[in-house]
Amino acid sequence: MSVQLVPDGTISEASEALRDHSVSARELTDACLARIERDGERLNTFLAVDPEAAQHAADEADAALARGEGADRPLLGVPYALKDIFVTRALDFDGSPLPGGLPTTAGSFILEGYLSPFPSAAQARLEEAGAILLGKTNCDEFAMGSSNENSAYGPVRNPWDETTVPGGSSGGSSAAVAGGQAYFALGTDTGGSIRQPASLTGTVGMKPTYGRVSRWGMIAFASSLDQCGPFTRSVRDSALVLGAIAGHDPLDSTSVDVPVPDYVAALTGDVKGLRLGVPREYFVAGMEPGVEAAVRAAIEVLRDLGAEIVDVSLPSTDRGLATYYIIAPAEASANLARFDGVRYGVSAAADELWENYTRTRGAGFGAEVKRRIMLGTYALSAGYYDAYYVKAQQVRTLIKAEFDEVLSSVDALLAPTSPNVAFKLGAKVDDPLAMYLNDACTLPVNIAGLPGISVPCGLSDGLPVGLQVIGRAFDETTILRIADAYERAAGFAELRAPTAHA
Repeated sequence: MSVQLVPDGTISEASEALRDHSVSARELTDACLARIERDGERLNTFLAVDPEAAQHAADEADAALARGEGADRPLLGVPYALKDIFVTRALDFDGSPLPGGLPTTAGSFILEGYLSPFPSAAQARLEEAGAILLGKTNCDEFAMGSSNENSAYGPVRNPWDETTVPGGSSGGSSAAVAGGQAYFALGTDTGGSIRQPASLTGTVGMKPTYGRVSRWGMIAFASSLDQCGPFTRSVRDSALVLGAIAGHDPLDSTSVDVPVPDYVAALTGDVKGLRLGVPREYFVAGMEPGVEAAVRAAIEVLRDLGAEIVDVSLPSTDRGLATYYIIAPAEASANLARFDGVRYGVSAAADELWENYTRTRGAGFGAEVKRRIMLGTYALSAGYYDAYYVKAQQVRTLIKAEFDEVLSSVDALLAPTSPNVAFKLGAKVDDPLAMYLNDACTLPVNIAGLPGISVPCGLSDGLPVGLQVIGRAFDETTILRIADAYERAAGFAELRAPTAHA
């Protein structure tokens, strides 16, 4: 069995080895579980792992592979992880716990021990594809954060430097992939929470177009912004996973019924003739010089590959941060009202109903969640709704119109993913505004509902930097094609965190 495959290789390598029977799904799964046992507690990547269920699924995958079923199922037998924002079925139809059922907490004490009676669409589709679920990864509470320091269960540490953050809110998923604990993982991206941690951990992070992937069973933070996507070690792997999870879902009213193309077939390695725009506003004040240098060098690689690079402007970019932090907390305040200690989750069990609400929510929610609920409730309150929420929606329309206009003249946009590399744990926890600025380059993409991908483009001070490629709505094929061509030319796909090969 190749050391390269276990567990630091790509899905593509693992799938090929599985199909030619040079490695088994059980061996891949055991190798990932061993890595989780070695590093998982120290890095705090997982909130729940079920080795027995994963091994049982791996044995079933091996039986399917022995029957020759792997040819058209590239994820069959490949171990993965789910951000603990996706519900996973843990109760039988009669309400009794299922063997191996994983709890879903959303990184919050208020859902501690919650067992779901149904699976998320993401889990169901990956199960159908034959992927092996290892466990649930740590995340900022209810996906609210940029550093994964807001989890009720403690911060996640970056495998590149364990004194630094992995990014958030999907930091557990990004660190698990970067640290060789899973071949891929799913995260969620509301304002950059896939792309930003991918940048900080040297992984590939893909945010599809809003509506491309079902949000059914994905605990909502901000319903008009949330989207599901993969962390992988290569662009090709992102294309494989996206192909498995994309598609219309009648259970999700925001799921769009459009054809799902063959994403892997789009990876030609050729970008000749493509016009790629570089928005000047994305090189924000305060960006670390090493980050800017790495991103600009990556842009030159694409120019050398034959792409035409043009300067463009998105003048409302500087309004994106304020717009996001009105819309997202407003939607969060409505979505999180359901966590009241009555229907599910923990309860203070107070005798009086209102006291039960306040005590349950007061103890169950963390500081950042409370902050955003208060901000959102204020923005939606009588007398402020028109001044804040309505105005933010108007600016959102303006931002989307600017993207549409620019993308009518270019095929995609190139920008930094994060203005900085991974910062020290605790460095920004007492300064929410400084923390929020980490998403300045990613959140306008969510506001406009567009697809984006972050791909490693080098190191600064020994830590990874990400190049972001932004595309037109439902045109993930083009941004995958560009990211793949860059990855092949630059060679950074071979970057691995020190923890991964220790």
